[in-house]
Amino acid sequence: MGLFPINLARPTGLWCLHGAVGAAADWHGFRADWETWGLDVHAVDLWRFLDCCPRSLADTASALNAEAAAAPGRKILLGYSMGARLALHALLAENSPWEAAIIIAAHPGLESEAERSERRKRDADWSVKCHQGDWARFLEEWQAQAIFQFSTGSTQGLCDRTPLRLRKKEIARSFVEWSLGAQENLWPRLGQIQVPVCWLTGERDERFGQLAQRACELMPHAERHVVTSAGHRVPWEQPMAFQSLLRSFLESQDGGNA
Repeated sequence: MGLFPINLARPTGLWCLHGAVGAAADWHGFRADWETWGLDVHAVDLWRFLDCCPRSLADTASALNAEAAAAPGRKILLGYSMGARLALHALLAENSPWEAAIIIAAHPGLESEAERSERRKRDADWSVKCHQGDWARFLEEWQAQAIFQFSTGSTQGLCDRTPLRLRKKEIARSFVEWSLGAQENLWPRLGQIQVPVCWLTGERDERFGQLAQRACELMPHAERHVVTSAGHRVPWEQPMAFQSLLRSFLESQDGGNA
C-alpha cells in the first residue's frame, strides 16, 4: 500500500471493533498505515463495556455512540464479526453519529425462536468453558470451530490470545449478553441505515457471503465486496486486499481525492 495521506476535508476518526475472543490490539498491525493516511484511529476494547455488569448489544452500541459523538470530526465505524454485529446496532441507534461504516463478516440476526434458543444454549456452553475451564483448552476449542477452518494464509496479525485470560470474566459474559441468540433480529431494520456501508466477506466464507448479499440488497447505500482466497478473518488473511478496499471506500467518502 502507498502510505500517502488521503486528502481529508476534515478530521476523520476510524473506530474499530474486534471480534469474539478478540482484542483491540488485533487492529494494531494496520494502525500505522491508517494514521499515515490521516485517520485518527480508535481501536476499541469492547471488554471494558462488560467489566462491571451485564449489558446488551443495543445498550453497548448506545454507550459507544455517546463516546464517539464527544470526539471531534467525522466518524467512520469498522466492525469485524461480533464487532460488526455491534456496529449494526450502533448504526441503527437513535444517537448514531456515524457517517459511514465498514462491516466484515456480520450476521444481522436469527429469525426464529428455535434458532435463537439453540444459539443461546451453545453460547452458554462457551461461557462456562471460558470462565471455568482451562484457558489454553478453551482457546484450542475456539480455534477448532468449522468457521475458522476455511481460513487461508497467515493470521499472524491477530494478537496473542493468552493474555486475554485476564479478561475471561468479561469474555464469558459476552457469550451470554452478546450472543447471536440474544440480540435483536436486525433484518427488518437494515433498510433504515442511510449512511454508506462497505460490507466485506471472504470468498471461502460462503455462509456469511450469503448473509452479506441479502443484507446489501436491503440497504440503500451498501456495496458488497468478496475478498478472494479468504475465509472468515478477512483483514488478517488478506491484509493487502483488505487495505486496498478500505482505502478505496474511504476515498469515495471524501470525494475521491487522494
